[in-house]
Amino acid sequence: MAKLLDTILVIDLESTCWDGPPPEGQLSEIIEIGLCTVDVRRLERTSKQSLLIKPERSTVSEFCTHLTTLTAGQLSNAGSFQDAVRLLRKQHLSRDRLWASWGDYDRRQMERQCRDSGVAYPFGPSHLNVKSFFAIALGEEHELGMDSACDRLGVALEGTHHRGIDDAWNIAGILCWLLGCVRNTGKR
Repeated sequence: MAKLLDTILVIDLESTCWDGPPPEGQLSEIIEIGLCTVDVRRLERTSKQSLLIKPERSTVSEFCTHLTTLTAGQLSNAGSFQDAVRLLRKQHLSRDRLWASWGDYDRRQMERQCRDSGVAYPFGPSHLNVKSFFAIALGEEHELGMDSACDRLGVALEGTHHRGIDDAWNIAGILCWLLGCVRNTGKR
C-alpha cells in the first residue's frame, strides 16, 4: 500500500520521570500521547487529541506532576499503552502515514516501550524530526528546544508546555510554517 501523504501525525510523548534516576525497579514509560493532525494540502492543524495511559511499571513522581501537570489520580482510570497504540493504528492509520515529532526522543521511547511491552510498533518506517528540520531550514548552528523555536518565530506557546496535547499542537504549528516556507520557495 502506498504511503498516505494527506495528513501528517504530529506526536508528543510525556513519560514518567524523576528528578534524577528512576527509583529501583521502575523505568520511564509513556503516560500521554499528544497527537495533532496536519492537513498537508492546506497546511493547517485540523485536530488534537490526548491519549492518557495508565503506567504499569512506574509511578508518577511529584517531579513528573510538576513538569507535566499529570497526576497519578488522572491516570488511574486511563487506558493501557496497548489500547492507545491500537487507536493510533485504527483511527489515524498510523502505519500508513508520515509521523513527526520534536527530536528523536519520542521515536526512541515509542520503539523501546513497544519492544518492552510486546506491542506492535504503531508507525511505519518514516519519521520526520521537526527539530532537525527547523534547525537546518533556519541555518541554526544547533537544534533548539521547541519553546526556543517558537520564540525564534515570534509566536507564543499555546497551552501548557510539557503536556503532550499542547506540545503536539505547537510542534504542528512550527511544521506548518516550515512547509509553507518550502512551498513558497518552490514557486516560480
